[in-house]
Amino acid sequence: MYEKSFPVSWEEIHRNSKALAWRLHEIAPFKGIISVTRGGLVPAAIVARELDIRLIDTICVISYKEHTKGEVQFLKQETVANDGKDWLIIDDLVDTGETIKALRPKLPKAHYATVYAKPNGRLQVDTFITEVSQDTWIYFPWDLEMKPAPTINEQIKK
Repeated sequence: MYEKSFPVSWEEIHRNSKALAWRLHEIAPFKGIISVTRGGLVPAAIVARELDIRLIDTICVISYKEHTKGEVQFLKQETVANDGKDWLIIDDLVDTGETIKALRPKLPKAHYATVYAKPNGRLQVDTFITEVSQDTWIYFPWDLEMKPAPTINEQIKK
């Protein structure tokens, strides 16, 4: 399913989240941010700082287990945003768009933003910074350990 890997460093996620904040600044102001846990927590913190937003909430979901996309499960879905009007929803990535499809009925008037977008989910998000191919697994810095990286040839031979 995922043929390529795309490791993202702390510096890259910070730079791309700041770029997202610049893009969102053009359509601000927002009442607050709702971070989609867990991946949206780091980008949401950076965007909140850059846009000087102090009201931050979470919506807690599970959609991946062991590199496998599954059904979206809500662990916490209550927010202070009511219908989402003037609120910003932030996640790290839109892959298939299923998480946003599950959120939109709950927060239909919110603005949905992600740092990374894949083609199958792109239409579900209102704002994003970087597009990656559908067959790419993004390794975020909070998911990585420091160790020697295999070459592309070594990865292909597996």
